[in-house]
Amino acid sequence: MRRGQLPLALVEVALGAVLILGVTFGFALAVPSPDTRQPQLSAYAEDTATLLRNEPASHDGTTRLRELVASEATFDRERAGLERRVDRILPANVLFNVGTPHGSVGTPVPRQVTTGTTAVRTGAGTVRVEVWYA
Repeated sequence: MRRGQLPLALVEVALGAVLILGVTFGFALAVPSPDTRQPQLSAYAEDTATLLRNEPASHDGTTRLRELVASEATFDRERAGLERRVDRILPANVLFNVGTPHGSVGTPVPRQVTTGTTAVRTGAGTVRVEVWYA
């Protein structure tokens, strides 16, 4: 009686394919990707605050942030300009909220969203910059 045998090369190819697929699936399914959203958002918030902190004010000769927190009248006067400036600083897929003692500019911060936040102290108050992905 004759027995059928698989060629040895076919067995080696099958074992090699199983090994390669096993290693590939092991890396693809078992290794979680790091969360890079928080550090990037924090960098956006820090950069935005730094630019605003170093920009000259429109009217009183100090910085833009110091002018914003000086009084409610100056905040109301500079609100639209601040919103346009921060909108130009940040990428299109990033929303923001800049809070001062006299009010805030931008989109309200939604709940359950990863944000990047920084606070800048000025002589007249603290400005808080929060950013998140749209």
